[in-house]
Formats: sequence, structure tokens, C-alpha cells
Amino acid sequence: MNNHLFCIQGKVIVITGGCGVLGSSMARYLAGQKATVVVLDRVAEKGNELVADIQAAGGKALYLDTDVLDTGKLEENRAEILAACGKIDVLVNAAGGNMAGATIAPDKTIFDLQVDAFRKVVDLNLFGTVLPTMVFARAMVENGAGNIVNMASESALRPLTRVAGYGAAKAAVANFTKYMAGELALKFGEGFRVNALAPGFFITEQNRTLLTNPDGSYTDRARAILAHTPYRRFGEAEELLGSLHYLVSDASRFVSGTILVVDGGFDAFSI
Repeated sequence: MNNHLFCIQGKVIVITGGCGVLGSSMARYLAGQKATVVVLDRVAEKGNELVADIQAAGGKALYLDTDVLDTGKLEENRAEILAACGKIDVLVNAAGGNMAGATIAPDKTIFDLQVDAFRKVVDLNLFGTVLPTMVFARAMVENGAGNIVNMASESALRPLTRVAGYGAAKAAVANFTKYMAGELALKFGEGFRVNALAPGFFITEQNRTLLTNPDGSYTDRARAILAHTPYRRFGEAEELLGSLHYLVSDASRFVSGTILVVDGGFDAFSI
């Protein structure tokens, strides 16, 4: 019997969007568990600061500038990672986001949707998952094993009001996750698995203005969310970490194609 199912020491874990609220929390935690963390993002100052903090705490980390919509840049990242670390064990696709034009405000209708903004949100969330998967999974195949964790969303499971573009994109990410679980295992063997986390509602820099007023009080949108969340609060970034650890470790080695929901009961609640 393996008594070290949750040990991730020595694993090389690549995190796209690694400078975000959730991504940086993941990076710090995984490095603290003795994994080597590669932070990919577009904000060099934040990325280098994050890596410096991790290294100061005794962890192993590397920051690389990237563009999750640029295959050539991702391939450069892959080469740099392999040169520095020798392998890629895990990819966490945490890059994503939303924009105002892809949402529908309460006083607007579908006819006010900005199609270009909708397309950009789909590009970032869906293709920003597909392209890194294609690039980094190649290194995993060459190594004989690999593990991918995507970021889905509550909006992938239930059609939420307003977030038209983001919900459509994340629903596609959930579908792609299930597709890739079969694709990689059937073509390359049981050493490959793909799962996703589906966070409920966490306050990040991207949604802060949607959920909080300038004085810090909750908006009507935030209060509506909490009314449908049995825990009656928003999630904290660290509350994703246990689920992430499970998915990146051998404790979940027979788990693939799963969407693991972390939402304080939101998806299960009705009235």
C-alpha cells in the first residue's frame, strides 16, 4: 500500500495565470509542498516578486512571461522549462477572465451584447486552456505520463445571469476537460489524466467591482449570490488548495474527466 499518496515532492507543476489571486495562492501552496512551481503570466513584476517570496520561504519556483493565446510563445516556455527542470508533470490551466462587454447588465438584453468582447472572453478562457494543453501535453507524452487540471467555474454548471460570454467559455472548458481525459488515456495510456476544478464564488481582482461597492459593502449581485450559497459567504483562495492537491497528487490517480466543485454548496442548493 502506498502511504505517500498525497506527496508531490519533486513534481514540476506549471501554472498559467500564476500571478492572479487564485493562481498565486496555488503557486505558494504547491511550492510549500516541495513541488517545483513554474509560474506563467504576463506581469513580470508580480511574477518575479511571487517567485522571490517562494524562494525566500525555501521553495523552488521559476517565472516566465507567456501569452496563452500564442502557440509560439508557449513552445518557447516549454523549451525553457524542460531545460531548467527536465520535465513537466502537471499543468494547471488557471489563466482566464471576463470583460464588461461580454456581460449583460440588468437593464440590458442579449441584443446589447458586444460580440467582439464575447469572442475575446471565449478566446482567453477556452483557447487559453486548449493551446497550453496542446503544447505542454506534448512534453508529458514524451515523458510517458502527465496530469492536467483545468479551471472550470460554477457558470459552467448552471447558466448564471449576466455572464454570457464567461459562462459559455467555461462550459466549453468543462466539456474539453472530459474530452481530453478520454483522448489522452486512450491514445497514450493510463498515465495521463485530465480534471477540472469548478470554483464557486471567490472575490478576485477581476470580479471585485461586480461584487463590492467602493466602500467595501456588497452589491446586489453579491447579496443574490450569498442568498443562494448555504455557507452564506464567498470562498477564500486557500479553500481551493486541498482539492487542487488531491488532483495533482497520486491520491487521484484513477480520477479523470471529473469536474470537482468547490462552492460552499451553491450548486446543490435550491428553494
